[in-house]
Amino acid sequence: MSQPLNVPNLLALARIVLTPFVMAFVLLSDQIDHAFGIALGVFIPAALTDFADGYLARRWKLATVFGAFLDSVADKVLVIGSLLVLIEVGRAWSWAAFIIITREVAVMGLRAVAALEKATVPPSFWGKSKTTFQFFAIGFALIRPETEFGPFFFDEWLMLVAVLATVLSGWDYFHRYWGAFKSDARVEIPADE
Repeated sequence: MSQPLNVPNLLALARIVLTPFVMAFVLLSDQIDHAFGIALGVFIPAALTDFADGYLARRWKLATVFGAFLDSVADKVLVIGSLLVLIEVGRAWSWAAFIIITREVAVMGLRAVAALEKATVPPSFWGKSKTTFQFFAIGFALIRPETEFGPFFFDEWLMLVAVLATVLSGWDYFHRYWGAFKSDARVEIPADE
């Protein structure tokens, strides 16, 4: 039986713990020299833990339901936290963040419904791609070079690609697992607390 706090799970936890530091340096960029660069220096290792934890969990045969949950939550915390502060300082679009957050909530709901049907919703190519593009877009937004490419900065072009990958991954998940909503099985819905 694997321990809940094995190395892959600790890496996912590190992603959650590092997120407030990324946010703090961005928010304090007026008061701290090179704050965006420092934020990027925290963001990169946090993002890299996403690739390391899954790889190590598979390699060391430590993949667990708790680990999959923690990995998914950690990704969302890092991406959403980073996007929110980038919006605050004018380096990200609120509409892009809305699409990304809506997709995350919708897929989380899909996974919950699939779990009621005793089905799993494994990560897909598009799901992994959207996370990678989101990380790159956020990383480049943190160090935004002055040069614009047409109407947008480079990180904004990356964010457009990230939004497209986000929409495609959401469509892919719902296309493949829509059957979970067609079940005639009765489920008990707990009252809101």
